[in-house]
Amino acid sequence: MTQQAGSGADWWRGCVIYQVYPRSFQDSTGDGSGDLAGITRRLPHIASLGVDAVWLSPFFKSPMADMGYDVSDYCAVDPMFGTLADFDAMISEAHRLGLKIIIDQVLSHSSDKHPWFVESRSSRDNPKADWYVWAQPKPDGTAPNNWLSIFGGPGWEWDSTRKQYYQHNFLASQPDLNFHNPEVQDALLETVRFWLDRGVDGFRLDTVNFYVHDKWLRDNPPLAKSVAGENEEANPYEYQDHLFDKTRPENIAFLERFRALLDEYGNRGSVGEVGDGERSLQTVAAYTSGGDKLHMCYTFDLLGPKFSAAHVHKCIADFEAAVTDGWVCWAFSNHDVIRHVTRWTRPGGDPEAVAKFSIALLACLRGSICIYQGEELGLEEAEIAFEDLRDPYGIRFWPGYKGRDGCRTPMVWEAQAEQGGFSDGKPWLPISAAHRALAVDRQQRDAESVLCRYRAVLEARRTLPALIHGSIALLKTEGDVLAFLREEGAERLLCVFNFSEKAASLPIPARLGGLDPVPFPGALGEFEKDRITLAPLDYFIGRFV
Repeated sequence: MTQQAGSGADWWRGCVIYQVYPRSFQDSTGDGSGDLAGITRRLPHIASLGVDAVWLSPFFKSPMADMGYDVSDYCAVDPMFGTLADFDAMISEAHRLGLKIIIDQVLSHSSDKHPWFVESRSSRDNPKADWYVWAQPKPDGTAPNNWLSIFGGPGWEWDSTRKQYYQHNFLASQPDLNFHNPEVQDALLETVRFWLDRGVDGFRLDTVNFYVHDKWLRDNPPLAKSVAGENEEANPYEYQDHLFDKTRPENIAFLERFRALLDEYGNRGSVGEVGDGERSLQTVAAYTSGGDKLHMCYTFDLLGPKFSAAHVHKCIADFEAAVTDGWVCWAFSNHDVIRHVTRWTRPGGDPEAVAKFSIALLACLRGSICIYQGEELGLEEAEIAFEDLRDPYGIRFWPGYKGRDGCRTPMVWEAQAEQGGFSDGKPWLPISAAHRALAVDRQQRDAESVLCRYRAVLEARRTLPALIHGSIALLKTEGDVLAFLREEGAERLLCVFNFSEKAASLPIPARLGGLDPVPFPGALGEFEKDRITLAPLDYFIGRFV
């Protein structure tokens, strides 16, 4: 009998989440864009991986200036993706297959086409005049302060009707909602209730630490490395210490209201996206402590280019030290970053080996885990020509930063189909030629494929309670080797990973007890007497007896 990630109200703890980027998963109409009916068609593939839940990136009505993260109606499906009936059919089928549905809530900002903003900008004295962050210009006409947009330029846009500036952390067409106004919080929570009533099991909260701004609009100070002239980031947003445009203490009260709403429905979960630089773990601790705010959060710690035992050791140690009663969701890839197989494969290295190593590592970490679509195929980042870009972030910062389209290209289901089985029409982003050879239909016939390894690893994880719920204790090692203990009840496991391109070994102190290898998929490390020997990108899982 396999071990479930969680049951009842705690299903989210230790669960495996599969992220779907709806526009690129499966097109059912031939218009070149994925949709909800397409997702429903492919749910058996997701279920076959052995995951617990599906996270859907936004499918709400939107002008698509930022690919759906600019919402114009929080309670409607954009026609590109289908209808509410399609959503209901999808969630029904997911539940039949034993999958929970998590949807992406973009609460920090809306589209400038949202009726709330249309009314807010119409005058300074309408009922929604204070629903967004409006401010007077400085006497010389410039913006109220030095806040910047992540997508480039000032974080303020001039409105000629109100003759004021409004704040935006991303595109100018994504105005920030004013969380200091209780009516705004009430309205947003009602949109959450709308989806709870339709049966969703949880929410992923986009940019969860961006909700509240400093009501006095104080300037952000520069980072110390910027003052020292050592900052070489391509985006000037990274030159500031963002003390006042995000992560304000008032956000805690809203998260408590959000959690109280979820608790009304029972057995619901939430995961927050925290982007807060070096303070991210402190923010995660604050947002997940006490059992009355978010269930779990994720940061960008393992979504960057660093690939070493020392880096992962530090991420785990820092989290365990900072977050004493909260929970983390680990991920290596998502829709906002270069795919990890590309980030972590060294020059001349083997991407398939990195993909197989990565899923074993992810499965052994303490926390819930999230897999991004195509990751189970070992997809690398797709090369996108400038003329094919759709991401405004990439278009703005090209060529220093090429944007996020390279990780958002369509799924490849059939190697020989004209559009990889994704669509009968021209896809909204081009199908990568390199991805065709990695299509689902080809890999599921190959027992040694990345896809089959993902299925086997996740199944093995479900049989080992210590990997789902257990504690973690890091061990000291030498070289590029990561080792830690996972313990749950009477089960105590040793997990060892060799990140190096060379063979490595790890002595096992006698005080830890006798050790039997666990038949974990792909683990070729050998244990003899008091030492584990590992080939490059090899790992070992053992049980103390």
